[in-house]
Amino acid sequence: MVVISVSYAAKIEMRNEIMSQTYFLKEYPAGMKATIDPESYQSVVQLFDQSVKKFALNSHSTCMGQTLTYEQLDEKSAAFASYLQHHTDLKPGDRIAIQLPNLLQFPVVAFGALRAGLVLVNTNPLYTARELEYQFKDSGAKALVVYEGMAQTALSIIDKTDIEHVIVTKIADFHSPAKRILINSIVKYVKKMVPKYDSTGVHFLNHVLELGRQKAYQKVERSPDDLILLQYTGGTTGVAKGAMLTNRNMIANMLQSDEFFKVELENEKEVIIAPLPLYHCYAFTVNCLLITQTGNHNVLIPNPRDINGYIKTLRNTKFTAMTGLNTLFIAMMRHPDFKKIDFNNLHFTLSGGMALMHETAIKWQQMTGCPIYEGYGMTETSPVVSFNPPGFHRLGTIGIPAPSTEVKVIDDDNNPLEADQVGELCIRGPQVMKGYWNKPDETEKVLSINGWLKSGDMAKISEDGYITIVDRKKDMIIVSGFNVYPNEVEDIVTQYDGVVECAAIGVFNEDTGEAVKVFIVATKPVNEAQLIAFCRERLTAYKVPRLFEFRDELPKTPVGKVLRRALR
Repeated sequence: MVVISVSYAAKIEMRNEIMSQTYFLKEYPAGMKATIDPESYQSVVQLFDQSVKKFALNSHSTCMGQTLTYEQLDEKSAAFASYLQHHTDLKPGDRIAIQLPNLLQFPVVAFGALRAGLVLVNTNPLYTARELEYQFKDSGAKALVVYEGMAQTALSIIDKTDIEHVIVTKIADFHSPAKRILINSIVKYVKKMVPKYDSTGVHFLNHVLELGRQKAYQKVERSPDDLILLQYTGGTTGVAKGAMLTNRNMIANMLQSDEFFKVELENEKEVIIAPLPLYHCYAFTVNCLLITQTGNHNVLIPNPRDINGYIKTLRNTKFTAMTGLNTLFIAMMRHPDFKKIDFNNLHFTLSGGMALMHETAIKWQQMTGCPIYEGYGMTETSPVVSFNPPGFHRLGTIGIPAPSTEVKVIDDDNNPLEADQVGELCIRGPQVMKGYWNKPDETEKVLSINGWLKSGDMAKISEDGYITIVDRKKDMIIVSGFNVYPNEVEDIVTQYDGVVECAAIGVFNEDTGEAVKVFIVATKPVNEAQLIAFCRERLTAYKVPRLFEFRDELPKTPVGKVLRRALR
């Protein structure tokens, strides 16, 4: 049996022996630890308070040419917290949905809400009305902060939810008055990126901050076990569920990441390109928490799909590190101006969210001179589980477990397997979620074995501790790093006139890693273009099927369950 264990209760001699054999600790750079203390900080707010004072004059985040220092982030987030405390009826523990792209407003709102004791519900700005309604109702959110360009969709379903307070922000709210007017006008009237919406009863962020400054923000005591984030995911099965992440979970994962990254990243000296959305757990942990704790500087990319604008930002920035995922790296390298970017200062590229292709990694290092370090995580693990340590990375693997993390692979009967045998990857550590919000049965399915989380991913672990993901146990599809669940797609497609049954699977796609393909049984001819338009109205873009195949029947088990495996 192979159990790779780096437990924070690692005084057991056998575990210490495993750690030294597995992790090459004698070869690790000086100061890198195999364990972390998940209660180094009592809360994320305590971490934030210490960092904004320590690094007050440092740049925290830059977006569209405007920069917030740590001191300014402190002031604005305190004003937002004060507004929530003195101008709303929200109480500690209430949920607030944040529906923002990567703008300077995100860290202000997120840290401000946490300072007021609220629980964040990170929300994808691209969600459809149906998806927003489900998440808002399931989380019980009482407040929403939304970017103006997405406000129309959110406000269309707001009356069906418990949300009582809606705060809207415009894209350039934190720019100087002249630039604010210019940028907001161009976005709204020239580029037509702000659909009309009813602003009755809506509050605007800059006015909210003005009101908040009029009264002092009152500190709220929070403990390590307090819930601070409901991060929605499909988990390993079923519909979207809110992973309950606590102060301890998030602090632990930030410290675990730091142990890997600090070999390459220096405190207060890094300029880190952040194209991945902060509403995604991966970017939230790295670019909101870890960067704040280390005094470094984010360059936020609001829309990485705008490759021209993204490349332009890179050409105008002296950056030292960046995060990304496979599809984004491919899109960047295909751009005609990619070779004009100055990569002389780049020394750390981090990949996560989806599998990194071997060819992508090789080409990136050839073109930039910097290797890509790949890791693995889940929303349920805050999210980092493993990472390839700089200087010891092994291409094709997801690296070794994070400090204070145990991993093992099991068979269908929950028996641990030996080295290099393929089974379901299980994880135990301080970053593992508390459970799924209001879903005890779903929680029991994945956390039923003495605190071990079943990942739903099939993997193998080498003798020296490196993990390789082989396949997914369930039918989850990953498109550009986002989870797509066949049941949801099938539910929408079968609502289309003439479709009697269907099955969705993932197929290889060079641009997105996987794409959704749907097999359809229909009673009459189906127009693919019209079906795609139908899906686009009801699903986020990355969930919309790209490929269709029509059949007379679908392969099924004796009891009538469709065999997606046979379709693959």
